[in-house]
Amino acid sequence: MREYRGLLRDAPFQLVSLDDLGIPDEVEETGETFAENARLKAGSYARLSGMLTLSDDSGLEVDALNGDPGVRSARYGGDPGFSDQDRVSLLLHNLAEVAWEKRTARFRCFTAIFRPPELQDPPESREVTCMVGSVAGMIQYKPEGDEGFGYDPVFYLPSYRRTMAQLPLEEKNRISHRADAARRAVAVLNKLSAVSGQPSADC
Repeated sequence: MREYRGLLRDAPFQLVSLDDLGIPDEVEETGETFAENARLKAGSYARLSGMLTLSDDSGLEVDALNGDPGVRSARYGGDPGFSDQDRVSLLLHNLAEVAWEKRTARFRCFTAIFRPPELQDPPESREVTCMVGSVAGMIQYKPEGDEGFGYDPVFYLPSYRRTMAQLPLEEKNRISHRADAARRAVAVLNKLSAVSGQPSADC
């Protein structure tokens, strides 16, 4: 939410969270792709909130690991007790024998926007669009930086000669996969506002 408040500051909507709305339900991410999970969450929360809803799913794809951790980035290793640091350690362990030039990777983010349910039986939310953003980099050998979270400390950006976690939040919000998708989302939300006059969005 901290990132999205900045990323969507130019959208013509008031951004509110599930906590703001008092919605305790947690939608299980059962999709096999980022897009499926983004759509699953946005559609489910649009029905629960009755509001225009934006949700995303994102993660890290490493070429040398055949795209892993991918859609299971937040569950990498399968241990529910794993911390971000544990998952980074596992990633580095799995890449221990991989040469630098083959440590290519990318963050990808899929963002889905759904309309609230129509007045019909059964009620169904409707997808507006699903957008994708990405940023390419390398997986370096050890973590550096404390500005990010997740895999940011080992995601090296050659053009910056820094990891994602070494960039100020303002700069990360300019170049990240989530920022890339959010720019597309703002354009869609601008069009929706002109048509519907919907007063707020739920994320």
